[in-house]
Amino acid sequence: MTDTEATYLHATRTAYDTVAVDYEKLTHDELDTKPLDRAMIAAFSELVRTPGSGPVADLGCGPGRITAHLRSLGVDAFGIDLSPEMIAVARRTHQSLRFEEGSMTGLDLKDDSLGGIIAWYSTVHTPPELLPTVFAECHRVLAPGGHMLLAFKAGDRLRHLDRAYGHELSLDVYWMSPDRVAGLMSGAGLVMTARMIREPDEHEKPRQGRQAFFLAHKPEGS
Repeated sequence: MTDTEATYLHATRTAYDTVAVDYEKLTHDELDTKPLDRAMIAAFSELVRTPGSGPVADLGCGPGRITAHLRSLGVDAFGIDLSPEMIAVARRTHQSLRFEEGSMTGLDLKDDSLGGIIAWYSTVHTPPELLPTVFAECHRVLAPGGHMLLAFKAGDRLRHLDRAYGHELSLDVYWMSPDRVAGLMSGAGLVMTARMIREPDEHEKPRQGRQAFFLAHKPEGS
């Protein structure tokens, strides 16, 4: 493990352990006001519901709201998160679903074992130099023909948070160029299926900016 990876993992785990309970309270119904976001998840869900395609991992699942939404759409989904406190909240909130601790830079999953991956803003704290590792892991664990949905903040800047969700913390947030992210995913062997960039809604202005949603897949025969 590199020093950069160790620092990023520690900072992210500590921050989300701190805010876990309040984060769930503040974000549990966030999708209700985002029809375009729900549409991308619905399209992804339709693609990964193919019988025998394998389960879907919600990477960086937090308190499990996206995992639960996927299950409501008929997807065999489970969650993985770096934060033990987030996993504890997810298990209490969604007791019928499966949640595990883990890191996107080193997934404890077998090769070709997943029918799908969703990473819903879960790479926004990842230093850009570690994204190739994350996308390579996603490619490794996806079965050939499997799909990935990535949501992230579109742009080119770094913002450091000293306070969020009512708590003091220390956390970096990265806005990434869509073209750069597309290139990194392609470099990991993932093929782009669709790209959507939407403008910030009334709740996201002015700090959040444009939002990006990439749908990609692992080619058959990979």
